[in-house]
Amino acid sequence: MKIGIMQPYFMPYIGYWQLIKEVDLYVIFDDVNYIKKGWINRNNILVHDKRHLFTISLQGASQNKLINEIAVSDDFIKFKKTISMAYSKAPYYKQVSFLLDEICSFPKYNIAYFIKNSISLVCQYLGINTAIMMSSAIKKDNSLKGQDKILDICKILCADKYVNAIGGRELYEKEQFTRQNIDLYFLEPKIEKYKQFTSDFVDCLSIIDVLMFNSVEETNYLLSKYTLL
Repeated sequence: MKIGIMQPYFMPYIGYWQLIKEVDLYVIFDDVNYIKKGWINRNNILVHDKRHLFTISLQGASQNKLINEIAVSDDFIKFKKTISMAYSKAPYYKQVSFLLDEICSFPKYNIAYFIKNSISLVCQYLGINTAIMMSSAIKKDNSLKGQDKILDICKILCADKYVNAIGGRELYEKEQFTRQNIDLYFLEPKIEKYKQFTSDFVDCLSIIDVLMFNSVEETNYLLSKYTLL
């Protein structure tokens, strides 16, 4: 059993999806504190050939609350208009705008479940069969922090492999995982260029940008370009 654990991010960059595709079970870390100005409810798309930050409005967002205690308050009208303005001439606009309409129509009472649904729909679109669950559904020791909490989840889920994003390389010690008979890996994305509107490629944008310019087959090729360390 190979698992990955990450906080829920709305339509994140391609490295997040590479991690989901790599593992057998992906755990959405929804019962940890919300972080303001993080990537939970915002990301970058391409507007007029430049990086543009979009943000999804939330109700009662606070660092004193868990992620799954916060609701979505956005009506997505501005979001959809921005997407239309930015990508209406992109080759896969029709398919992806339909996908985004379905994502945005999900009940907005809980940002964590809203994002879980968006992840599931994108995975379905791309043919990714990874199982997805919420960390809040796992009976675990919530007093644990950091690496100890991750190890506890791994043990409960009978994982023998744990894959983390490369950004967490300094947070986890392979020896600690080895003692629990778990192999620890870090996923390092290789960001490959793809054709956008101009020759000046803008990298690490939301998966929305990848999907607008690439077929399902081409996107899966881009998802395969990473290294496990």
